[in-house]
Parts: sequence; C-alpha cells; structure tokens
Amino acid sequence: MGREIRSRLSNRLLKKPFVTQRTPVLPPTDRESVPKPAVSTDSLSDPVANRARRRIFRRLIPFVFILYIIAYLDRANVAFAKMPMSADLGFSEAVFGLGAGIFYAGYILLEIPGALIVERWSAKIWMSRIMITWGLCTVWVGLIHTANQFYLTRCLLGIAEGGFFPGIVVYLSHWFTKHDRARAMAGFTMAAPAALVVGAPISALILQLNALGLAGWRWMFILEGLPAVALGVAILFFLTDNPQQAQWLEADEREWISFRLDEEKQELRRGGHLTIWLGLRQRNVLFLALACAFANLSMFAYLLWLPSTIRNASGLSGALSTICSALPFALAMITIPIVGRSSDRTGRRKLHTIIPLVLAACFFLLSTIPGLPFPVVLLLLCCTGAATFSWGVSFWVIPTLILGESTAAASVGFINMVNSVGSFLGPTVVGYLLSKNFTHREVVTFLSSCFLISATLVAAVRARRNSVL
Repeated sequence: MGREIRSRLSNRLLKKPFVTQRTPVLPPTDRESVPKPAVSTDSLSDPVANRARRRIFRRLIPFVFILYIIAYLDRANVAFAKMPMSADLGFSEAVFGLGAGIFYAGYILLEIPGALIVERWSAKIWMSRIMITWGLCTVWVGLIHTANQFYLTRCLLGIAEGGFFPGIVVYLSHWFTKHDRARAMAGFTMAAPAALVVGAPISALILQLNALGLAGWRWMFILEGLPAVALGVAILFFLTDNPQQAQWLEADEREWISFRLDEEKQELRRGGHLTIWLGLRQRNVLFLALACAFANLSMFAYLLWLPSTIRNASGLSGALSTICSALPFALAMITIPIVGRSSDRTGRRKLHTIIPLVLAACFFLLSTIPGLPFPVVLLLLCCTGAATFSWGVSFWVIPTLILGESTAAASVGFINMVNSVGSFLGPTVVGYLLSKNFTHREVVTFLSSCFLISATLVAAVRARRNSVL
C-alpha cells in the first residue's frame, strides 16, 4: 500500500513540476495594451523620458495655446464691443448681459459628448469641426441688428464651441503623465489671459475702423472670426490623436510615454471601476462641478464688465479703457506658469486651487473701497485678474487624478457643463442687478462671495486612498 501511494505521488510530480517562484502574468488585454519598454520607466529623469516629455510639450502646447487664444477671443470679444455695440443698437445692460451669457446656454449641450468623442474617437476631427463652425458663427455676430439676433448668434456660437475646453483637457491627459499635467494645463490656459492681452489693443484698433458701411465693432467680430476657420483646417494636419500614432516621436519615446500613461490607467483601475453615470453622481464630481460654476459666475462677470469698470473709475475714453483692461491679463500670464510648476512639484492640487480663489475674492472686494485713487484700483483689479485665471491650472488636473478614462472624460465634460451654467448666470445676473440700480460695491460683494463658496467646495473634495490632492 505504501509503495502504491508513493508511486502515485511520484507520477503527479512528474506531470506537474514543483514551482518555487511564480511570475505574475497580466491579463490578455493588459499584455496587449502595455508594450514592453526598451528603456527604464521608473524615473522621469531617464534620458528617453526627458526627450519624450520635451518633444511632446514643444509639439502640442504651443499649438493648443494658439487654438485657445482664438477660442477665448471669439468668446470674450463681446466685452470689447459692449460700449459701441450697445450705443449703436440701443441695447440696455440687461439685454447685453443676457446676450453675453446666453453663449453658455448653447455651450452646455456638447460638453459631455464632446469630451467622450475625444476620449473614444478622434480629437483632431472633433476640434477641426468645432473651430470651423465657431469661426463662421463669430463672423455672423458682426452682422446682427436686433436683440433677438444677438441672442440667437451668441447661442449658436456656444453650440459651435461646445466641447472644446473639456476635449482639450481630456486630450492633454492622453499625452502628459500626472507629474506634468498642471504644467501642461498652465501652458494651455495661459492662452485665456494672453488672448485678452493681445485682443484688447487689437480690438481697440479694429473698433476705429469704419469701412464699407460697417461700424468698427462689426469688423472686429468678422476679422477675429476668420482665423478660427483657417486653424480648423490646420488641425487635421498637425494634431495626432495618441502617442502610438506619433511619427514625430522616436520609437523609444513612444514606448516610454505609452507605458507610463497605461501604468497610470492601471493604477486608477485598481482603485475600483466606475461607470460613467455612477462617476457623474460621485460626491467629488458634484463638488467640483459646483465649485467651477460659482468661480466662473464671478470670473466672467468680472471679465465682461472690466472695461466699463475701468472707464467708470478713471474717466478714460473707451479705447484707453479697453487697452488698460489688458493689464490684469498680462499679470495673469506671469502667475499661471508659476502656479502650474508649483502644483506639479508639490502635488497639492487643492491648495493651488483654493488660494487663488480666496485671493480673487479679497482683491476684488478691496477694489470697491470708496475714495481709492485710480492706480490703486487698477492694481487691485490686476491682482484679481491674475488670481481669477490661476485657480483653474490645478483645478482641471483633479478629475484626471481621481477618476479613470471614460469616467474622467465624462466628468470633465459634466463639470464644464455645470460651469457653463455659472458662466451664463454671471453676466445675466450682473446685468439684471445693475439695471435694478444695485451699486457697484453691492454687485462685487456678491461676486466675491461666489469665489469664497467655490474655494469651500474645493476644500471638501476628498483624495483617493493613500494619495494627496
């Protein structure tokens, strides 16, 4: 009997050898999606890593920077046209506020679909469509004659541009690791104040035109809309959807960035899988959406009434007030990259969002103190503008760090959709309050409180387990 048992055990061992160490095996889908890198992927200081990061940054950021300059200028140039357009067409403060804000009523329709299209289909085709249609709609704004036409063209412009910003946020997450994402966002979002720095003097010059029977403000919309159409065509030849298709990268650089990005995706998946709709109902996503809405409510009201505020405080002409309104955005171009680098270095995304929001509220409120000389008022407005544009650098990195892939894409679209509600309400509410004879100080107090509410909501966002935000 003992001999028979030993014989059976011996046969089993011969059929199934004893293994002293098991090598972990990835599931088939993971083995296919993660190419084995030919270089070290552990260090960001690896020579291949450094080459890849530099080349990606130099290729993509200047181009999306230019795209956002045109986008922001076509969205915000209505602020420069406010005084001559309102005088020419007889628009009241309420009409102008509704027309400026209704842009976001159309804008919200394509926020989630636009982000998902970039995530799952093609960024370059979608962005090309967006730019061509919004350029044509901007030209159309220059041809209006009535308030209803103003509302219609601004709404169509919002629909045309819908999905651009969340699409770019998602697109950058396909190219930049979490260690570089705030710096990439800084390079992209710096285009917003740059558009206003460049746009203010250019718009002021165009407003002086009076050719072919068209007023200067009409030429402003027409001439500033055409570059978007040209860039929309250029996108098809310049943008690349993902690193695997990037022939402008060396093979080892493609391997490195693909491996690192897929490694980050696997890390997010290990934290648990969320469906798109479950992700949209998460506490963090709702807090971020509301925070963005309150911040942008104040931000766009500040932006659209800045030339008027400067003119009322200084007594300068409309052209000089428009040029002075570029100064806050020039300062923002200095603070945005500083905040981005600090955010990536420390990893403290929430802190780098909250501090600028609190500072924006304080500086804006201080600018309304009675009896301040105009240079002091202008300095406080400049500090407000710098803080107003700096909070978003870290804010838009947060969703890509706490959610994965399609869930993050949909959440970015959802956050920007709710944000658009705030952007719509800001000019509309301010226009209404001013038409009801609320004082400038009372209106600014309301807007400053919205900045503080936004900071509180961001503070309530929770980090993933064993991570820091």
